[in-house]
Parts: sequence; C-alpha cells; structure tokens
Amino acid sequence: MTNTLVTLESRPSGAIQESNFGMKTEEIRELKDGEFLVAIEALSMDPAIRGWMNEGTTYIKGIELGTVMRSFSAGKVIQSKNDKFKVGDHVEGMLGAQTHAITDGTGIRVIDVSKSKLTHHLGVLGMPGMTAYFGLLRRGEPKKGDVVYISAASGVVGSTVGQIAKIKGCTVIGSAGSDAKCKFLLNECGFDYAINYKTEDLNAKLKKYAPEGIHIYYDNVGGETLDIALLNLARGARVVICGAISQYNDMGNIHGPKNYMKIVTARGHLTGVIVFDYVHEWPATASEIADWITEEKMYVKEHVVQGLENYYSTLQMLFTGENFGKLILAI
Repeated sequence: MTNTLVTLESRPSGAIQESNFGMKTEEIRELKDGEFLVAIEALSMDPAIRGWMNEGTTYIKGIELGTVMRSFSAGKVIQSKNDKFKVGDHVEGMLGAQTHAITDGTGIRVIDVSKSKLTHHLGVLGMPGMTAYFGLLRRGEPKKGDVVYISAASGVVGSTVGQIAKIKGCTVIGSAGSDAKCKFLLNECGFDYAINYKTEDLNAKLKKYAPEGIHIYYDNVGGETLDIALLNLARGARVVICGAISQYNDMGNIHGPKNYMKIVTARGHLTGVIVFDYVHEWPATASEIADWITEEKMYVKEHVVQGLENYYSTLQMLFTGENFGKLILAI
C-alpha cells in the first residue's frame, strides 16, 4: 500500500508558487502499537496554511521543508492498533495533505457522519466553524440589537459568524467581492445588508447601513478594510481580529491600522482569536451548530475540487477569491 503526499519544498516570498510544492509517493510502513491508519477523503483548504508555510513560530510552528503540508483532513480508519479508534470510524484532525496518514490519535477526533456530511467537519463543524463561534461569542460578546459587520463574509468563517449573529438577534452587514456572493449573503445566509467592496464605496455603505456605528467588527481581511471599519465604530465597539487575508502574501510589509485611535474614541477594544484555545469545547459546540443546521437556522455552502494533484491551484483560489463557500479538496 502506498501514500501520496504534497510536500513543502520552498518557502514563498509573496504569493505562493507551484514550485513551492512537491508531490511524492511512498510505501506505508507497518503500524506500531497505539497507531492507526486513516484513508483520507477530504482536505480543508484554509488561509492559515499560507502562514504555516513561513519559517519560525507564531501560535504554531512553521512547516518544515521537505515534509507533508499541514492540513485539517477527514477520512476513515482502515487499520488500527489503537483501542480508541476502530476500523470503520470516521475521524478528523491535522492529518496532512496526503492520501493516507498514520497517527497515534493525538488531536484526532471521531466524527459522526450519520447526521452530517463528512466535509462539514472540515468547515462549519470543524476548525473554521469553531473559529467563527468562539471569535464572535467569546471575543465579540454580541448582545441583542448589536450591529455586526463581517469582512470576507461569504467564506465559511464569515458566513457562519453572520448566521450566528442573526440567531443572537443582531443586525448583520457583510462585505464580499462579487454580486453573486452578496446575493448569497442576503438570500441564503439571512444577512440584513451586503456590500460588494469591489464596486461600492465601503465607507459610505457602512455609514448608511450602520448610522449609529458598528458594535462588532469581525475582521478576516485586514488592511484598508480594517481602516474603514475603524472609522465606523459605535461606542463600546469590539473589533475581533481573526485573519488578514489581504496581507498574507507580504507579511514583511504588513499594512497596519492607521485608524487605530478610533478604538480609544469609541471606548472599545481590539482582540484576537486563536481557535485552539477552545479545543476542549469543540465537540459540544459542533453538536450545537449541527442542531442549527438541522433546524434550518444555518445554511452551509461548499466549494469542492477533486484530486490531490490540484492542491496548488485549489489553495491559490483562496487568495484570488475564486472559491465560493467552504473550500474542500476531495481525494
């Protein structure tokens, strides 16, 4: 039996290039006691991967050159010498960009696919959904009647944040990069307002839709979008920094917030979210979100690409805005 894997061959300077990646096939070794073998069925394609390709350590160590690309992956256990993980179990965790993975179970969870799609556990029921949930509820602390603005709102994190905010009784504004994505936010996700930042004046629209200011800004973009949001804060506003996809390809020259003093005049606060801080709460939270999906309080959209050989072109879609919905690479 063989395993095919995508490796990191060089660190990108600026935008990722196909030459940064390699692909190889190797024989799968025998299992040791306590290990099990997973046949991977799908990979989660996330903006965080770009940061993991850099050298050094932030909240997590960078991927070592020559090793498998880090990825949240899901699949089925096909061999096991671990009593906690049985053949036939579906599992999810940081199993890498490969067709098979051997693991001792650290950080791996068994998932129930009888009431949900396996790919949902890489999106709304996985790391992105948990990021949305804890970023909004624990760091943003929404109250009924708050105005919540979300950038990159049509992605899995943004659309989940917005739908949870609606469940909590908030008015929700989202920005996205096309009319189709804006229609998705309004018609499928139930947002109150949607702004096409490529064709509309973001600052003017925020002043129109939030004349009394934004109570929570959930930032997935950074850069100029963050600056504009800071100009429109309500008193006591909370700014949750989740990501900065507009900056990831040039972190050495990052565009910092020039309007940060608006935090002072708003008597607000700016905070960050790292989802791994809440990992012990993931199972209960996934169950709660699954109930919302079943009750049709939440809509899920996925963008699935087939084939590990398409790893680079699929990852690139995150930075061009080509994907529409949670981006999954199916094996």
